[in-house]
Parts: sequence; structure tokens; C-alpha cells
Amino acid sequence: MSMLAAATSTPIHVPRVEWVAILPELILVGAALVLLTASGLRRARLPRGVHMIATIAAAGGALGAAWYLWAQVSDGKARDAVAGAVVVDGFSVFFMILVSCAVVLGALLADDYLRREDLDGPEFYALMMLSASGAMFMAAANDLIVLFLGLELLSISLYVMAGLHLRRSESQEAAMKYFLLGAFSSAFFLYGIALVYGATGSTALPAIADFLRTNVLVSNGLLVGGLGFLLVGLGFKVAAVPFHMWTPDVYQGAPTPVTGFMAAAAKAAGFAGLLRVLFSTFITYRLDWQPVVWALAVATLVLGSVVALVQTDVKRMLAYSSIAHAGYVLVGVEVATSRGTAGALFYLLAYTFMVLGSFGVVTVVGRRGDAAHDLDTYRGLASRRPALALAFTIFLLAQAGVPPSTGFLAKFYVIGAAVEARAYALAIIAMVAAVVAAFFYLRVIVVMYMTASEEAESPRLRVPVGVTVALAATLGFTLVFGIVPGTVFDFARHATVLRF
Repeated sequence: MSMLAAATSTPIHVPRVEWVAILPELILVGAALVLLTASGLRRARLPRGVHMIATIAAAGGALGAAWYLWAQVSDGKARDAVAGAVVVDGFSVFFMILVSCAVVLGALLADDYLRREDLDGPEFYALMMLSASGAMFMAAANDLIVLFLGLELLSISLYVMAGLHLRRSESQEAAMKYFLLGAFSSAFFLYGIALVYGATGSTALPAIADFLRTNVLVSNGLLVGGLGFLLVGLGFKVAAVPFHMWTPDVYQGAPTPVTGFMAAAAKAAGFAGLLRVLFSTFITYRLDWQPVVWALAVATLVLGSVVALVQTDVKRMLAYSSIAHAGYVLVGVEVATSRGTAGALFYLLAYTFMVLGSFGVVTVVGRRGDAAHDLDTYRGLASRRPALALAFTIFLLAQAGVPPSTGFLAKFYVIGAAVEARAYALAIIAMVAAVVAAFFYLRVIVVMYMTASEEAESPRLRVPVGVTVALAATLGFTLVFGIVPGTVFDFARHATVLRF
């Protein structure tokens, strides 16, 4: 009895939670739950456009909260939340802002598509906001368990979104492949966490970093094995070779707005987790992981650029293009310098707008049924929709690295960082890959401008208002900050200070 009384009298330690520090994530999760609840309790359907407006409002609120946090941490400070398991620093806020922008643009691109395919409802928007909150938690994770939970929240939502088009067998196939391969990658990641915990005695990133700084491991096989498994899990999410096998089929089969959001948010979240793990935790072991990242970068650049040459489906071509872009970001990661990290962050931000703009055009050209994505569909697009063809041309040239665009500067910064770090071989491979990649981008442009189309057989394309706004925003960002990049690059440079 006395033992029971002693146990009950022991004070319970309640973790300290700073709700303001995780306000962007809370806004998105809360908005998703409210949207689902309101739609479920209402007998009649909500008016068209309400779901999109609610999602944009929630993403705008998350963006405003992120800017508020940026004002507090942009000078190198950091804030802990949830008993130190989540950290808010310039790095995490950078990705909060990036993902919030991706949600706004994704909602604009999806509105007309969902109506066109008779899929209008709250499910897509709720899943997108939940997925975005998972991406934000990955960027802010200060513990490997939180990183895993954010990864799963991001991934499970994307699995469902990929299979959202129930009348298309390709969509169901994409969801199944993504789910099965994603489950394997999550298992690898979880096993890596277990090995790292066994080697260091903690899953908290600062504790692991302190342990590695103050202890010399006689046998580090367990730790290096755990780090290798973590790289497998995160390499799958960023579509790095050889963990890329899901990417072409999933990009091709998933609903096109889902593909655009996946290409932007999932890749950014994967690199956020990768950079957080490598630079906040395993920086003392960089001589062990740098050769691995070097090999991943080279394989990703070469395969993504070469295999894209033979693709005749535009969505599949953009899938291999996204693999190649992951290789350029890995170049910035491999050099392990502040300039390389800033270049990688700038690349991710520039790529977000380029890829969402590209898939915005693909959404329109795909028409009802979302199946018209072969190269012949774009034949003579300039004569039918000159503005749409011009926008797609600019996005493709930006991805190829043609100035003046953010795509050119993104490649310049990461390759320049590699040269500065004397990784000359990696820089040369990246430049050659850019030359190879220019061919398949130019091939699409040639088809749009230099081949005639049968006007009588080509249905007129309607560009919805939401897509027009999204294309204008992405096009403006790609061109304006390609000419005057100082503000965006300073933003990325200030975000490179990670909490150790």
C-alpha cells in the first residue's frame, strides 16, 4: 500500500510544448480536419470552389505563421518545441515557407482538374494539407522518431492521392507501386533508426551529435550501417538512383496535379530530412558518407539525363527529369559546405516553382481522362495556344539551365560550390549531364513550335482561371528571381544555419 502511495505521489513530468513554434503545421492539420468534418456533416455538397479557397486560406495562414517565425530565427537563433523533439530554426522555416507555397499552387492547379474528372470533394485538399504538415515536421525534426513520423504522414497521404482517380487503372497501379516500395523504404529507415540508437543510445539528433563529437568508436560498423539505412529511406523519397524505380510509373499514373505536388513537396521534404540528418548529426562522419553521396549524385545525374532522352510520354520524361534534378541537389549536399547547402536550398525552391508550372501546363493539355500526355499531343501547341506554349517553353528552358532563369542560377550555384570544394570530377559530370538533358527539353519545344497540327482534329484547350493564376505566379518567380536573385539567395543562405 505504501509503495502504491509513493508511486501515485511521484510528480508527472509534462513535456514543454511551444504551440506557436509548430503553428504552421497545426494550421494545416486543423484545416484538413475541419474541411473533412464540415463536408461529412453537411447533407448537400459544399459549393464548388469552397474546398480550394479553404485550402489556400489555410496555406496562407501557415505561410504567415512561418514568416512570423522567420523574423525570430533568421539571425541564427532557434526555438525548441515538444520537449526538444522539434526545432524551429532558419532551416525548418525555409521549408515551411516552400511547402506552404506548394500547397497554394497545388490547390490552384487541382480545382478545375477535380471538377473535370468528377473527383471534386474535400479528400484531395485534406490529404494535401496533411502531407504538407508531414513535410514540415520532417524539416523541423530534432529526433529521428519525429523524422520518421513526419515521413509517414507525408507518404501515406501521397499514397492515397496517387490512387485518387478510381476510374483510371494507371492511377491504381501507381498507388500500389508507390505504397509497396514506400513500405520497404520506411522499413529500411526504421531499421536504420534502431541501429543508430544501438550505437549511440539516443534518437535525439543533438544527443547523437554530442556523442559522436565526444566519443571515438573503436568499431563503428553499427553506426555506419544505421546511417546507410537512413540514406536508403531518404534516398527513396528524393528519387535518387538506385532508389528511383517507383518514380516514372507513379509520376505517369498519378493524377497530374498530384504528380506536380509530389515532385515539389515530397522531394523538398526528403532533402530536408537528409540535410538535417547529415549536417546536424553526422557531420563528424562526413568522410564516411561523402563518397556514398558522391556515387548517388553521379548515378542520379547520369541515369536521369540519359533515360529521359528516349521517353515519348511527357509526364514520364518529367519524372526522369526530376531524378536528374535530385542529382544536382545531391551535388550541393556532397560538398558539405555552407555554400553547397545554400545552393541546394536555392535549387529546391527554384525547382518547386519550375516543376509546378510545368505540370500546370501538362494538366491542361491532358484534357478529360488525364491520358493525353504523349509527345504528339503537344504537336503544334504554339499555333493553338501560343501563351500556354510560351509558358511551357520557359519552364523547360529553366529546367535545362538556360539564363535568365532561376534554373540557370540553381545549377550555377551547386556546380560553383563543387568547384570551390575542389570536387572537379563531380562538377564536370554535372555540366555534361546538363548538356545531355537540354536535348529532351528542346525536343518538346521543337514539337510545339516547328511541327504543324491538324486543327480540325485538335480540340480547343481551355485554361482555367486557377491554372492561369498558378502559371503566372510560377512564371513570374522563375523569371524575376532569375534576373534579380539576391533576395531569394540571401533567404537560402540564412537558412543554412542548422541547430546543432
